[in-house]
Amino acid sequence: MHLNPYGEYAVLLAQSLANDWPGKRKEVVERTREFGMTMPFPEQADDYVRCRAVVDAWLTVVDAATADDRAAILNEQMATASAYPRLTDHNGEGWHLHYRDVDNDLPRVLQAVFMVGTALHLTTRGMTRLGRCAADPCTNVIVDVSHNGTQRYCSPRCGSRDAVRRHRARLQRA
Repeated sequence: MHLNPYGEYAVLLAQSLANDWPGKRKEVVERTREFGMTMPFPEQADDYVRCRAVVDAWLTVVDAATADDRAAILNEQMATASAYPRLTDHNGEGWHLHYRDVDNDLPRVLQAVFMVGTALHLTTRGMTRLGRCAADPCTNVIVDVSHNGTQRYCSPRCGSRDAVRRHRARLQRA
């Protein structure tokens, strides 16, 4: 048996969807596959819109002003999204824990995975390890998985762009 911590992959999937929202439900499902989710999702007519609402709800966690606010939002969302942990052995993955009911539709699964995964990520790595890119005007989400907890940019490109901007600002002041 292995413990499925829902942490890093779940938060990185949420980040991926927030930063690059797919155009169709099928593409949302494809993205879940890219991040290792294998279970089938019963299709509902409003899945795509509800999935976007889940991402938007997750962004309220990203944009929370304080750790206390972030915890309160996560606790509220986990109370509506997650179920009692349960052991499962589906798709040949080996025994692991799920924090959702069996056979949930795509939006309910994403909500449970994102909220529990984000809570685990923040409590194991630190409550400040989630935010927005520091390079103006970029608003992409960053999930800090760095060793030292100092990730400020969504990509090396944004980091370089911001360094050039700061350098030019220093030259103008001189």
